[in-house]
Amino acid sequence: MPDTTLAALVDDLASPDPAVRDEHAYAALTRLVRAGAVGPGDLPWLVSTMLERLGDERTEVRTFAPLVLAALVEAGDANGVDPAEVARDWVPAVARWYVGEADLRGHDPQLGWLHAVAHGADFFGACGSAGVGEAEPLLDALAQRLVAPTPFVWRDQEDDRLACALALVLARPGLGADAATGWLGPVRALFATGAPGAVPAEASNTMRTLRSLHVALGEQVLRSGEPVPVEHAALVRTEVAAVLAEVTPWFWAPLPR
Repeated sequence: MPDTTLAALVDDLASPDPAVRDEHAYAALTRLVRAGAVGPGDLPWLVSTMLERLGDERTEVRTFAPLVLAALVEAGDANGVDPAEVARDWVPAVARWYVGEADLRGHDPQLGWLHAVAHGADFFGACGSAGVGEAEPLLDALAQRLVAPTPFVWRDQEDDRLACALALVLARPGLGADAATGWLGPVRALFATGAPGAVPAEASNTMRTLRSLHVALGEQVLRSGEPVPVEHAALVRTEVAAVLAEVTPWFWAPLPR
């Protein structure tokens, strides 16, 4: 059985009351995780519970699970997290949920923050920063979330959070040039389907995310408030600009290289 305090917080994390779920349970859980206070007997239960919640029928239950997993990844050895297990089990499970999640609301007047796009991005960004697993699956999950059909136009800085996750994965030391730009393939395919009429929500979301990433890679990418180098920043910016130029050819064109 899990520690009673931990179990109570996990129960509260599923509350439909945003004050209970977000301000109390999530905040307290992350403090425990950052302090390395999740014991070896509790860690498997906590992880399995969060992975199971990715399939819950309630949006607020699903979307807070990846935040707890992200906190565990960020804390690393403090709670006995095995990076190989994260790469083998956590990343594919979160990716399946992330790409398939249909409810992309940000803030709901009754339920508070749902924020599936941002919370999932935080998990992949944490994996990128921690050097967990290969970079390609992380970048692919983020790219697939960008292009997945949706009726939701993001309004609560989901584009910035996803761009941040991309940047943190791209900052991984030793990342090859092909991997640094290969994730743009699905984006090119999406933009190639453009037709007269209303802009699909996923296309609008993707454009704004790429613009955010382009700006960040031209400045200093931060991790926990500290700058981190992105080896292929110039290359990625060039490729992103070329992709974006396709959707606004009447506005600007890339400079000759």
